[in-house]
Amino acid sequence: MAKKQEIAFVCTDCGADFSRWLGQCSACKQWNTVKEVRLGKSSARRAGGYSGKQAHVQLLSEVDRSHAKRLSTGIVEFNRVLGQGIVCGSVVLIGGAPGAGKSTLLLQALANSAASGISVLYVSGEESPQQIAGRADRLGLPGENIKMLAETSVEEICKIMDQEQPQIVVIDSIQVVHTKASDSAPGSISQVRESAAILTRYAKETGTSIFMVGHVTKDQSLAGPMTLSHIVDAQVVLSSTDDARYRILRADKNRFGSVGELGFFAMTDRGLKEVKNPSAMFLSRSGTPASGSAVTVIWEGTRPLLVEIQALVTESQSGNPRRLAVGVDQNRIAMLLAVLAKHGGLATASDEVYVNVVGGIRVDETSSDLAAMVAIVSSLQNKVIPQDALFFGEIGLNGEIRPVANGEARLKEAAKHGFKRAVIPKANAPQQAVEGLTIVAVESLVQALDVVY
Repeated sequence: MAKKQEIAFVCTDCGADFSRWLGQCSACKQWNTVKEVRLGKSSARRAGGYSGKQAHVQLLSEVDRSHAKRLSTGIVEFNRVLGQGIVCGSVVLIGGAPGAGKSTLLLQALANSAASGISVLYVSGEESPQQIAGRADRLGLPGENIKMLAETSVEEICKIMDQEQPQIVVIDSIQVVHTKASDSAPGSISQVRESAAILTRYAKETGTSIFMVGHVTKDQSLAGPMTLSHIVDAQVVLSSTDDARYRILRADKNRFGSVGELGFFAMTDRGLKEVKNPSAMFLSRSGTPASGSAVTVIWEGTRPLLVEIQALVTESQSGNPRRLAVGVDQNRIAMLLAVLAKHGGLATASDEVYVNVVGGIRVDETSSDLAAMVAIVSSLQNKVIPQDALFFGEIGLNGEIRPVANGEARLKEAAKHGFKRAVIPKANAPQQAVEGLTIVAVESLVQALDVVY
């Protein structure tokens, strides 16, 4: 008698599983995220998978503590996001919207690695080898040392990798490959999870570095089960800015490097080119100064980044003024407006307030509080902030200006880009003067506004 197929219900957002379908996930409280998963027959699951070397037990004190060997992609910004290179045996999931440049970036990285003598393999399940060869010709990449494979079966891919022994493998994409361990259709939750688990096990047992390309949902999050993020060692997302010419590579998870690291690229007819000075990309300001604009220095990963924050305060035409923030937490802007009314004496209850971070980048740290506040007050009072002035610092609920991390490095970055004045928290004041930069240290919001105006 045929064995009954097992079915589970899994939340695509948090990975929680249930015995029956629910309209709302009881774990993460999201609606319509619980999907049916066909686990396949038990006999099929036992037959599937990669059977590698037998594991062995060892003492923690006997574990090799030497640094993991890294392979260079030949792209400095890509290496930065990965943690200064590809760790042998690591699994990296790279996602992005269609047309963002995922395949282009990986093809460029494979070409650079192959040119340095590293064995590489490109496994394509969505595009034909002819399409990939045509892309390589358009980008001017040599294809002599790049091995191609058009296959979607995980078991066959593992057999080919055993034969070819590549050091770096690209799976494009994880949504189209399938395994015998699951009877579900390719792209389903169970197929993606089982296929990723087999490939990850192969990478750990053989030391092969694997890149898996993933699709994204309409809200720009990686598609597939949440367990996919737990399986891989690193998860990076390639997205475009408001200016479609630029791309940002962001690390959301990295077991071998800094989380939140950013890499900047420009999309050209020759592929993705590195942006050596991303601060200049976000500071392409108008030649005519205008009110409602202030510049701050944020810390992304391991480096400072200059960004412009714009604000628009206008009289409301209705009884319910709008509060809209793009690129910064809207709840934090509401809090800053309350602090401004309480400790700054400037009420905006009857005004509409719009705040935007120029360039499409998102600012999550609190060091941008002071710049956002200055931009709001500048627009409210229609007073222009000098373009050579810089602001950073966290604002507390009592109106105090709190220090932020890496203050001196932020100041040096500002001086390098020609800024002449900086209003910063008193605790961040450097012991030695920064050449070309006049520093004003403040302790409260009132002092900061007095300095500005």
